[in-house]
Amino acid sequence: MAIVQPAFAVFLVSSALAGLGLAAGPMEPSSAAPAVVTAVESDPAKEAAADPSHANDPHSAEADDRLNRANQHLTFGRQLYFKGDLEGARREFDAAVNSLLNAPENLPDHRRIERRLDEIADLIYRFDVEKLGAGESVDAVVFDQAPIDVISHMTFPVDQSLAPKVDREVKDTASGIPLELSDPVLAYIHYFSTDAGRNTLLSGFRRGGRYKPMIQRILKEEGVPQELIYLAQAESGFLPRAVSYKSAAGMWQFIAGTGQLYSLSRTASYDERFDPERATRAAARHLKDLHQRYGDWYLALAAYNCGAGNVDRAVERTGYADYWQLLKLHALPKETANYVPIIVAMTIMAKNPQDYGLEAIGEDDPLSYEDVALKAPTNVSLIADAAQQPVSFIRDLNPALLGNVAPEGYQVHLPKGSGQSTLAAIESVPAANRNAWRLHHVTAGETLDAIAKEYHTRPASILAVNDGADALDAGDVLLIPAVYHEPPKHVQTRRTSTRRRTASARSRQAHGIAKTASGDPSPRVLHRRAAVRTASSRG
Repeated sequence: MAIVQPAFAVFLVSSALAGLGLAAGPMEPSSAAPAVVTAVESDPAKEAAADPSHANDPHSAEADDRLNRANQHLTFGRQLYFKGDLEGARREFDAAVNSLLNAPENLPDHRRIERRLDEIADLIYRFDVEKLGAGESVDAVVFDQAPIDVISHMTFPVDQSLAPKVDREVKDTASGIPLELSDPVLAYIHYFSTDAGRNTLLSGFRRGGRYKPMIQRILKEEGVPQELIYLAQAESGFLPRAVSYKSAAGMWQFIAGTGQLYSLSRTASYDERFDPERATRAAARHLKDLHQRYGDWYLALAAYNCGAGNVDRAVERTGYADYWQLLKLHALPKETANYVPIIVAMTIMAKNPQDYGLEAIGEDDPLSYEDVALKAPTNVSLIADAAQQPVSFIRDLNPALLGNVAPEGYQVHLPKGSGQSTLAAIESVPAANRNAWRLHHVTAGETLDAIAKEYHTRPASILAVNDGADALDAGDVLLIPAVYHEPPKHVQTRRTSTRRRTASARSRQAHGIAKTASGDPSPRVLHRRAAVRTASSRG
């Protein structure tokens, strides 16, 4: 196979792909990338270490075998995909899905099968629809509606029949924040036990699995109670890009001023309030400061919601430094009056899962990534090209990025184990061109004319920066010269959906996706055409 050598920099495909387990040679499953993206051998001990909440989950030999086979097929499929063999990739993707789809439903650890099937379905869908984002990029910023905007303004009936059970739970449950029985708490436990409330609760709990180990680690490092994780559940449902009607942002719902006080940077390119790890660190420190101020966790939580000034004034007006007394005197804003009961209700239910049917939630697997500092402004699509991941996956790992170009010095999150190989691929592109240029992986039968048309450029422009591009083989990698122009910003907010498709429904869709991996994209559009101008079109 002829490897196209870029004229500006020698792009060594084998070394650039080694960290992803995609180098030329015998195809073996990679152990470097995270489970959500790349295949790894199923290891119950490692799964439990990565997420202690699954430590006591059952494990069967048949599930381990099926997971290992699915992971191997997925790895082989990704390798074939980037070598240009789309038909071979389709077969491997089919085999990965079938390995899990045909698993007996009576396996004691069938939830492990369902979780991995969801992950594989999602990844195949991204590859199929996005085609690695070739010639396209996202020109809209999409945020999620903060769940707290909805539930904190609602009023629910109090089910007094729950009181004896909840009273017993409060007395028997160890917690770093006080758990007290009150009518508002009972009202929210009742709501979260209804179909609508339960859906809200479960979607947050499931999504929270992605971030739980990271949040638990940071809360421990900062010396604050682990139960504060339910503040993030209440605020955002663990949606990193949640935005409230008051312009609070991120998983921990920081307003701009408070975020700045806790070193969350904001620029035209990124907003660290949307970065789960950095925002968690800031929230833990802010909550610690508030607790030191009031000596009371309920007042600290109230101040987190409405500001310390409002709580201070409420205490001064009433003479009570007690949350429940302030509630009775209507001294706090309505949303703050409901805020602490929501968190207490969630904490009681989460710590007594057997009483509320929450013992088998099926949390998402934890995200695993590493940081790499960019040495020049770099287009997100180029990062995806270099990491050999769908553009949407790179965006999901980097929710703080607001535009299509990450600035120089930005610490970009990449799949665990792929940082150095991705950086090497990015640096094959001249620094001055990384905000626009792309890396294209040649597939079988592609011509230079077709590739040039795909990226809105001329064949001569591609030939000018790639030695040997006049003779292409599947698996070759080309530099694609283009000039990027920032499109007008379109900010979209989507309502938070609490619905979750069943694993079988996702599986059926995954199977359909695998069968069309080399065909036309799904009608669902994830990206719009980027505002790009080729290097040859400059006037």
